[in-house]
Amino acid sequence: MKIGVLCLQGAFIEHINIFNKLGIETFEIRQKKHIQQHFDAIVLPGGESTTMGKLLKDLDIFDILVDKINNNMPVFGTCAGLLLLSKEIDNDHRRHLATLNVVAKRNAYGRQLGSFNTIEKFDGKDIPMTFIRAPYIDKVGEGVEILSVVDNKIVAVRQNNQLATAFHPELTDCYDVHKYFINMIKENNK
Repeated sequence: MKIGVLCLQGAFIEHINIFNKLGIETFEIRQKKHIQQHFDAIVLPGGESTTMGKLLKDLDIFDILVDKINNNMPVFGTCAGLLLLSKEIDNDHRRHLATLNVVAKRNAYGRQLGSFNTIEKFDGKDIPMTFIRAPYIDKVGEGVEILSVVDNKIVAVRQNNQLATAFHPELTDCYDVHKYFINMIKENNK
């Protein structure tokens, strides 16, 4: 199993470190040639979604990535990665990959001072969650399974091959969300 981690901006090294600790091979996607090799899944990290969306286009990665997701490659988006995947962002006119059937709200918890940590359920299990200038999901469409809700706000979903969280599981010592994604990849490779 080999996972590509988008390394254009944001919290990518933390994802790489966790997958490496779990014995999963990773590589950095920084240029078009990187995304053209064979791999099993991709991670879209937290960071700044507008910057990442622009860089995906500037580096000619955007269309290749959309094609891979639409052809069932597992993808895991955290925070800004969630925004990149969202079909719609209700407080932003920009659309990015638009493959996940949700409406997200950008910076929904406010600025940096609105960042917080909590322990809530993800797929039925209590895990620590770190929210940093986080979005949340305002609406889900057909085919979207809700995996986590915090304060009546949807913060984790799955739609077929796509997993998205509004929080940063890579910034905790709990690897349950990453293990969940690894199981998605295994299911996809059957």
